[in-house]
Amino acid sequence: MKKVYKLENLDCANCAAKMEDAINKIDGVENANVSFMRQRLTIEADESILSEIIEKAQKICKKIEPDCRICF
Repeated sequence: MKKVYKLENLDCANCAAKMEDAINKIDGVENANVSFMRQRLTIEADESILSEIIEKAQKICKKIEPDCRICF
């Protein structure tokens, strides 16, 4: 399943690239893309574990850029 989420307070293109790399390493993620210009996170993953993946992705985003959050 492919889902798109809005990112708030993503202020750095380099941070977006770091987030994308880290999210792609989460077990169950087929593909993740963080677009700095569009302020979007696109994740392709198994729907049954998508909520767990989003929780992990949120922690990654906060660690890299503390003010950034994923909007549902």
